[in-house]
Amino acid sequence: MAEPQTPAAPVAAQTLARRQLTYAQAINEALAQAMELSSDVFVMGQLVDYRSGVFGTTSGLAEKFGPDRVRDFPVAESLMTSAAIGAAASGMRPVIVHTRLDFMMYSMDAIVNWLALWRFKSDGHAGLPVTIRAIVGKGWGQGPQHSKSPHAWFAHLPGLRVAVPATAYDAKGLLLESIFSEDPSIIIESRSLFSMVDAVPEAPYRVRFGRATVRRRGQDVTLATLGSMVPITLRAAQRLAGEGIEVEVIDLRTVSPIDMESICDSVRRTGRLVVADPAWHSVGVAAEVIAGVVERMGSTLRANPARVTFPDSHTPMSASLEAQFYPDEEQMCAAVRAVLRS
Repeated sequence: MAEPQTPAAPVAAQTLARRQLTYAQAINEALAQAMELSSDVFVMGQLVDYRSGVFGTTSGLAEKFGPDRVRDFPVAESLMTSAAIGAAASGMRPVIVHTRLDFMMYSMDAIVNWLALWRFKSDGHAGLPVTIRAIVGKGWGQGPQHSKSPHAWFAHLPGLRVAVPATAYDAKGLLLESIFSEDPSIIIESRSLFSMVDAVPEAPYRVRFGRATVRRRGQDVTLATLGSMVPITLRAAQRLAGEGIEVEVIDLRTVSPIDMESICDSVRRTGRLVVADPAWHSVGVAAEVIAGVVERMGSTLRANPARVTFPDSHTPMSASLEAQFYPDEEQMCAAVRAVLRS
C-alpha cells in the first residue's frame, strides 16, 4: 500500500499496484498528480494547453487545472526560463516544457548563470525547484536542429541534476522526484520512447537521482547505457544470449549524479565494460563512465573498455544517412564481441 501523501513527498515505489502506460501517458499522469498534490506546481511551454498536448504529455491538463496553471508561452526560451526562476524564487514549483531541446539553448544564460548558481550564491539557504522537460526529436527526419541530446553539457555544470529516463516507470518517478525537490532538474526525454509501454504504479512515487538499475543480469560483460539506447541494448543482449554471451545491462537513469558504485559493482564481476550513450563520441557521458571505472579499478579489467555512440557529426536529414548515423543492435553486438575477444 502507498504511504500517506504530502505535497512535498510522493512515496517511494516498492510494491505499489501497476498497470500498463506509455511513456507519454506516464509523464502526463505525473504532471496531473503533482498539480493535485500542490497548488504551487504549474506547467508552461509552447502549446502545452493545446488538445494534442506536446505529444500527449500535457493533454487534458488545461481543461482540468485552468489557464493559470497550464500556460502557453511565446517562442522566447530565455524569457520562459527567467520567468520560471522568478516564480520558483517566490515559492512556486514551475515545470518548463521544451518541445525541442535544441532551441532550449536560447535559455543557456538563465540556466548557467542563474539557475545552477542559486543555491551556491545563497550559501545553501535558497533553492530553485525548477523542472525542465527537454524533448529530443530523434528519428523520422528530424535533422541536425531537432536531434541533439547534450545531456553531458548540463551534467558538467554543478548545481543541476540531469536525468535521461528510458522507461515509462522512470519517466513518471523521476519527474515527480524533480518537481518536489528543492533543486533544479533537467529531464531529457527521447521522442522515440514516447509510445513505449511499461508497468507504472497509479499512486505517486519517486525515483531517486543517482541510482542506476539493472535491466538484465549477466556475467560476461557489463553494458552501461541510458535513454533511447536502452531498448537497443536490451535487444542486442537478447541476441548475444543466443550465442552464449550473457550481458549485464545497467541503465544509468541519471547522469548528474552518475551511480558509479553500481557500475563498478557489475564490472568487478564481469571484468569488462561497454558504454552505450545516445550522444556524440567525444567528451561525453560514455567517456566519463569509462574514466570513472578505470580510475577505480583499471588494473582488474580483463579488456579495454569500449563505447557505442553517435559519430562526431551532426544528424543527417535523409532516412538512409540517418540509419547510418544511429547505432543499431548489430553495432552493439559487435562492440561486446570485440571486448570479449581482446
